[in-house]
Amino acid sequence: EIQLVESGGGMVQPGGSLRLSCAASGFSLSHYDMSWARQAPGKGPEWVSSIKFNGGGIEYEDSVKGRFTISRDNAKNTVYLQMNSLKPSDTAVYYCAAGFAVRSTLVPAQYDYWGQGTQVTVSS
Repeated sequence: EIQLVESGGGMVQPGGSLRLSCAASGFSLSHYDMSWARQAPGKGPEWVSSIKFNGGGIEYEDSVKGRFTISRDNAKNTVYLQMNSLKPSDTAVYYCAAGFAVRSTLVPAQYDYWGQGTQVTVSS
């Protein structure tokens, strides 16, 4: 079965850190561009970060730049999002997505597979 499964979410106090993982099964991520997106309560979806199939082309949404780091390990079929200096405004459900030869990282329709999401709550 083709799946993307996010993990690593939870509750953390402001200033804390979390490391999210996105593990693929049923297919190889080695030829797929990857993105992380999030959706906060009462808000629309927001693109967070992207990385090309070969580990290049890394991009970040401005609000997370300098705090979040996207990476991938194709040998482990996994993509990561290291989140540091977390803020309450980072509270959201975080999703990973895989797309073959993505042309525009901000367009959801360009991605072929999506995970179920993992909740991140930043609160004191």
